[in-house]
Amino acid sequence: MLRFSANLGFLFTDRPLPEAVVAAARAGFDAVELHWPHVGPGAVPADELKSAAAEAGLPILALNTARGDVAAGDFGLSALAGREREARAAINAAIAYAAACGAGAVHLMAGKAEGPEAHAAFLANLRHALTSARPQGLRILLEPINTFDVPGYFVSTVDRALALIEEMGGEAELLLDCYHVARMGGDPATAIAEAFPKIGHIQIAGVPDRGEPDQGTLAYPPLLDGLQRLGYTGHIGAEYRPRMSGAGGTEAGLTWLAAFRKGRGAG
Repeated sequence: MLRFSANLGFLFTDRPLPEAVVAAARAGFDAVELHWPHVGPGAVPADELKSAAAEAGLPILALNTARGDVAAGDFGLSALAGREREARAAINAAIAYAAACGAGAVHLMAGKAEGPEAHAAFLANLRHALTSARPQGLRILLEPINTFDVPGYFVSTVDRALALIEEMGGEAELLLDCYHVARMGGDPATAIAEAFPKIGHIQIAGVPDRGEPDQGTLAYPPLLDGLQRLGYTGHIGAEYRPRMSGAGGTEAGLTWLAAFRKGRGAG
């Protein structure tokens, strides 16, 4: 049976993060994953998050490195030449927090950049992340993010991410978000089959509006069946924006979860 994780950057956001973890367990999720629980005025102490996860009986799968100066347009730092000090600080903070809260992986956010200098900066920062994560037993993930949502993002395709992973000796892993793959014109099922040995995590959302995964143009039932045939043993991250906002908005749209867990669609 397939296992699903709730991405608490988008789901259950009408309550404090520790309460959201408990809500995810009550809703039937098998794990949680996070965006930036350690960043900004709303940061949650790692021990509080760890306690909430233990109470809920859910593992924490991953969190992201900080985006940088969001007001100035930053969406990650690791490919930004000349800002290596900030990038390393973001990497170190994410790894320290992940280790303290019991998360299993860190997603290295590249940012908006291009060219040889960006390539060199990203590889150097990826090397730093891998070296720093290794003693903590943490995995480093790279996620292709589509350029419709984030124009100019350095890692926008699965092929680009795989090439970067290969350059670093294959130690990093691919975070494959089916939504981002589809928005870039790719077929997520084909991408999963071709990249399967390098995949460290999979995420889903409806296409093209990033709503609930049982809505939109991307049919997930055959993709989920394919995952089972491939022998996928990881979690599938629900990283979508609920159509209903406010109290109970996430729960109102969760009719897909029980059906998808069995590898078939709600219809």
